Amino acid sequence: MPKSRTAWTLLVGVALLVTLLIIGVVPRLRQNAELVAAATTPEAGLVPVSVVPPRGADGPTDLVLPSNIQAIEETAIYARTNGYVRERYVDIGDRVAAGKVLAQIDTPELDQELSQSRAALAQTRSGLAQAQASLTQAQATLVQARASLTQSKANEDFAAATVERFNRLEREELVAHQDADERRTALAAARATTAAAQANVDAMHANVGALEASVGAARANVAASEANVQRLAALQSFQKLEAPFAGIITVRGIDRGALITAGSANGASPLFRIARVDSLRIFVNVPQTFVRSIAPGQPVQILVPEFPQRAFAGKVASTAGALDATSRTLLTEVRLRNEDLALMPGMYAQVKFSVVPADAVWVVPATALIARAAGSQVVSVGADGTVHYLGVQLGRDLGQSVEIVSGLTGQERLVVSPPDGLKEGARVTVERAG
Repeated sequence: MPKSRTAWTLLVGVALLVTLLIIGVVPRLRQNAELVAAATTPEAGLVPVSVVPPRGADGPTDLVLPSNIQAIEETAIYARTNGYVRERYVDIGDRVAAGKVLAQIDTPELDQELSQSRAALAQTRSGLAQAQASLTQAQATLVQARASLTQSKANEDFAAATVERFNRLEREELVAHQDADERRTALAAARATTAAAQANVDAMHANVGALEASVGAARANVAASEANVQRLAALQSFQKLEAPFAGIITVRGIDRGALITAGSANGASPLFRIARVDSLRIFVNVPQTFVRSIAPGQPVQILVPEFPQRAFAGKVASTAGALDATSRTLLTEVRLRNEDLALMPGMYAQVKFSVVPADAVWVVPATALIARAAGSQVVSVGADGTVHYLGVQLGRDLGQSVEIVSGLTGQERLVVSPPDGLKEGARVTVERAG
C-alpha cells in the first residue's frame, strides 16, 4: 500500500507539471505567432493614429470682451483765483446744467488790487490827455513859427530887391551912398530875422516830435493799464465756479469758509468733479485676430451683470488705428446712449461684438493642437500616410475646440492627440477617422 500511494502521488505531480507547462507555453507560442504575422504585414511598425477633418465655422461668431463704462465727458474743476468759499450750491449726486454756478469765492485781495489798477488806469489816461494837450499847443506854435518864417522870407526878398535897385542907382550916381548903405543894412537885418525864424521853426518841430513820442508813451501806459484791469477783472470773474457742461457732480471737495488756492499744482485736490452721463463710452482692446472685422459704426451689445435681462445697444465710434506693441490689441471706443441713466460710470461691462470672419475660419479639437516655441501647430496626415507639422494662427478658445484663423485649407486630416516622438515625415496608419 505505501508503494501504491507513492506511485499515485508521483503520477499526480507529473500530470500537474505537464498541465502548468501547457498553460505557460501555449499562450507564449500563440503571441509569438501573432508577432511574426504582424511583422510580415505591409503596415508593420507604423504608429496608429485617429484623425479628424477641420470643421467650418457656423456664420458670425460672438466676441465678448471685458471693460469699464466711462462718462462721455468728465473733468475736475479747480479754482482760478485765491480766496475763501462764501457759498457752495451743489453736492455729490446733483445734476447741473451747463453754466450753473457751483460755488462763490470771496477774493478781498484781488478786489483791492483791481481797484488800484483802475485808479492807475485813470491816472495814465489823465497823463495821456495832458500830453495830447501839450502836443496840440506845440503844433499850434509850430504853425505860428512857420508863418513868421514865411513873413521873414518875404521881408528878406523885398529888402534884396530894394538893394539891387539902389546899387544900380548908386552906380549911376542918382542916389547918395548913405541911402544905398542903409538898404544893404536892412537886407542883412532881414536875412538875420529869416535865419532866426527858421531856427525857431526847427526848434518847434523838434518839440512837436518829442511831444508826439510822449503821447505815444502815454498811450502805451494806458494800454498796459487797461490790460492789467482786464486781467484782474477776468480773475475776479472766476469768483463764480460754473459747470462747463451739463452733468452730475461726482466729487465735492470744499465747504464754506475753506481757503482756496488757484490752480492744480502741488497735488491740489479738485473743488468738484463733474461727469456727463447721458452718453457713455467704453474702451476695449480687440485682439489682433479680429481687427479686420471691426469698423466704425458697427453695432455692438453691452452686457452688464446688474441687468441680466437687458442688453444695451451701442456702436463702435472709432479705433486707435494702430495695435499696441505689447498686447497686440486694437484700442476701440464704443459709445451708447443712456437717456434713462440706468448705467453709471465705473461699472464693469462686457462688450459683445458679432464678428464676421474676414477669412475662412476652421474649428478643430483642442487636443489636435501642439504648443511649441515656434507657435501653435497641428499634425496633418497625407494621402500616403506621411505626417506634416503645420503652423496655425489661433482664434477663440471654445473649450473642447479651438478656432483656426489661418494655416489650414479645410482639406487636411488632423491627428487627434498626437503621440510623443512623432517626427516630421514619419508614416502612420489611420486607425479611426472622426
